[in-house]
Amino acid sequence: MSPMTLSSACLLLLASAALAAQQPSHRITTAADAPTRDTSYIDVDGTAHVTRVVPVPATISAQAQQMLSRPAPDQGPPESLALRRSRSDASAAQAAAAWSKLCPVQIAESKIAGVPVHIVTPVELPEANRNKVLVNLHGGGFNADSGSLTESIPIAYDTGIKVVAVLYRLAPEHPFPAAVDDAVAVYKELLKTYKPEHMVIYGTSAGAVLTAEVASRLKQLGLPQPAALGIFSGMGDLARNGDSISVYSGRGFTGHLDPPAPGLRDQQYVANADPKDPVLSPIYSNLNGLPPTLFISSERDMLLSATANLHRAYLHAGVDARLVVFDALPHAFWYDPALPESIEASHMMADFFMTQLGK
Repeated sequence: MSPMTLSSACLLLLASAALAAQQPSHRITTAADAPTRDTSYIDVDGTAHVTRVVPVPATISAQAQQMLSRPAPDQGPPESLALRRSRSDASAAQAAAAWSKLCPVQIAESKIAGVPVHIVTPVELPEANRNKVLVNLHGGGFNADSGSLTESIPIAYDTGIKVVAVLYRLAPEHPFPAAVDDAVAVYKELLKTYKPEHMVIYGTSAGAVLTAEVASRLKQLGLPQPAALGIFSGMGDLARNGDSISVYSGRGFTGHLDPPAPGLRDQQYVANADPKDPVLSPIYSNLNGLPPTLFISSERDMLLSATANLHRAYLHAGVDARLVVFDALPHAFWYDPALPESIEASHMMADFFMTQLGK
């Protein structure tokens, strides 16, 4: 293609994008619009412009196959923060209710070190587990709570161990390091009751990022590390984007996804901090001496690359780090109790925690 033709094509694409932006909100691409063959064009700088036709694999459960077939609007303006929080609260409440039916637990509201928390306790708490505690740092993009109960209920039930879910302050009202400070404050207070070798810190998505950040902050402060960490679909580098974040939305191949743009992805959380700060982005810190860590992600996870990159950094630092990637599923699929893979992932997390706490 000649430079003039390529330039014209680019202008046409820009014009098409402008027209698409004027279309009604939340328009869904139809079968007539959708590509029916694979295409690829690679810019001189390596940027890939691709389409792919990807069948649902037979390697996942029937429930997961059905979940992947649900359509979602792929065009439309981004949600407002208020709408995002409202939808996140509703979705989290629905998932927590569903998990509670499968995994009966007791839930109490409290404060530790002045920070609000959920305390999720197994209905039957074995005597051997009364001196142990799991600390959950929930997901939600740092600006909502999408998982404090969803992440705590099945883990408390499967491990038979009390979970303290930290309701840390949210961005943009409270950017970094507010969430880290809240999590560290709760951990320090719990250290007055529990031995560090009887504690675990874990989280999903933003909570997975925060788990890695807290571990680095504890090291800075000279505080003892917990027995184990659980980093479930997270990242350790807020200065650079990995590959998968340009390929997948929060729902995998479905849903709205903006083209990659320069600059920070989580500007509201990072705010004025140096994106290479060794706590904000632990991949730039000294990771030696961190406890055994389980990483879990999935093949259509927007944070797959970021999770794998942090896992590799942990390995280079000599950390006992294990990575499990589930086929075909999207970001934080384990929130959905209807999926057999979610039950499997929960058991995997619980088994790892119990093994590390039993040493």
